[in-house]
Amino acid sequence: MIWEGLLARLSPEVSRSVLRASVAALLLAALIVLGSRNLAHFDAALVGYTFATLFATFAITYRYSMWLQRPPTALYWRRGWQVFFSRDRMLRNLGAWIKRLVGVFALNNFIFRRSRPRWAAHWLIMWGCLAAVAITFPLVFGWIHFETPPGDFERYTVFVFGFPTFAFRIGSVLGMVIFHGLVWSSFLVIAGVMIAMRRRMRDRGAEAVQQFGEDFLPLILLFAVSITGLMLTASYTWMKGYAYDFLAILHAGCVIFTLLWLPFGKFFHIFQRPAQLGVAFYKDAGLSGEQAICAHCDRPFASKMHVEDLIRVEQDLGYSYQMPDHPAGHYQRICPRCRRVGMALAQGRLWQIGRGREPTERPGLVDVAAYIDVPLATAEPTP
Repeated sequence: MIWEGLLARLSPEVSRSVLRASVAALLLAALIVLGSRNLAHFDAALVGYTFATLFATFAITYRYSMWLQRPPTALYWRRGWQVFFSRDRMLRNLGAWIKRLVGVFALNNFIFRRSRPRWAAHWLIMWGCLAAVAITFPLVFGWIHFETPPGDFERYTVFVFGFPTFAFRIGSVLGMVIFHGLVWSSFLVIAGVMIAMRRRMRDRGAEAVQQFGEDFLPLILLFAVSITGLMLTASYTWMKGYAYDFLAILHAGCVIFTLLWLPFGKFFHIFQRPAQLGVAFYKDAGLSGEQAICAHCDRPFASKMHVEDLIRVEQDLGYSYQMPDHPAGHYQRICPRCRRVGMALAQGRLWQIGRGREPTERPGLVDVAAYIDVPLATAEPTP
């Protein structure tokens, strides 16, 4: 009853987001209990990581849900799925999806075209973090654990969600790769952070717009998590456990702070980036579909679907650029070139009126200019 009362006081968007975030956090908690066989394989020493992850799951789902409910994002989201699953484009979209998944996501080729050092930093950090997440979270949640077969202390059997999968020799190459996976991930992340920091300190363009909380803090957190993890490995491998307890607490603090900060900082774009694949399919459909024709010059200038969607989004946001007395009916149905010409004519007419002159009429464009005396950047939303 208390929960329902709190939700009733919130706006519909916030209520839906809180509900979805709660479901996501509870679902993850249930998977932790089930995957660890009723917490039988859950390490109580890692409970801090678990609660930080549950909080991050709640906050990320909440923010993502709020983001998807914004009119522009919601429209792109719906249209992206509609275009992707359209019958006449299904096979083509599937092939394009695989290509973009490899090129855009796995290889980051869109960053490579901008700058190779920037691409190297992004690529190393991305794959280092993905590898670390794939190793750390299943181990922390108890989804994966290792057991030695009866009478064989030279091998480990890997259990996933309590079910045996495969076995490997402890001293084998595979064993070395598995047990030191976080070490390799740390090397990747540290290398990426160093390249990114160098760019941040030497690139004049980056220096002009960068902020500590948005640009330096993420890199510092990634470096802190990676270097303290490597220090733990060095402690129990070569230093006989010297300062291990202190390093474990320090590493836990860095990881937990990063998880708590994850939904609120620049890292959130990690979860937004995959949604841009839908925008790419939307653009593909617009290029191959019907084009919008300028109501003044009769030239195609954009996708008709995009123009009509833009009009709908502006209405949802409370902006009205209707022109009931003009053949176009709406300002967005006029191409950018005619808008610029009309804007220049409107400003010229105001300049003439301000000096007591009779405004010069321009056949054909003066009626457009009459609707755009006020630039869009200063237009007030309709109540």
